[in-house]
Amino acid sequence: MSSPNSQIDNVDKAILSILAEDASVPYTEIAKRLVVSPGTIHVRMKKMQELGVVHGSHIAVNPQKIGYDICAFIGIFIDNAGIHGYSDAVKKMQEVPEIVELHYTTGVYSMFAKVMCRDTENLRKVLNERIRTIPGVHRTETFLSLEESIRRPVKIE
Repeated sequence: MSSPNSQIDNVDKAILSILAEDASVPYTEIAKRLVVSPGTIHVRMKKMQELGVVHGSHIAVNPQKIGYDICAFIGIFIDNAGIHGYSDAVKKMQEVPEIVELHYTTGVYSMFAKVMCRDTENLRKVLNERIRTIPGVHRTETFLSLEESIRRPVKIE
């Protein structure tokens, strides 16, 4: 079985590049830019969805503009850091809406979470009442983000 990457060509990559920059670009506009038919764009997007290369489309929201002033990263230590302990903790963390990203990591942390909170009181509650009460969570280490300097999609070559 070939990998999804071996099943996409330069036209597919060009489509992905355009949509990674602005997911609201209509397929007709993409077709004009790439000098292909709009139907070609539809067929290729469907193929990339079926391959798992593309899933969903997203809108970029500025969290500060809707009242989320605190961005923090939390290193989470799990007592039973095996996959079973990890899976149980993930299920509980999915119930915490302030967690916007969660990664299983190598290094000193079992997991690394990105959280968006309205203020420091909200962050305190998320840490003390939601995350640290999850069975298996041994301790946490929190890092506040003072500024996001770079955010970009992965480069499509």
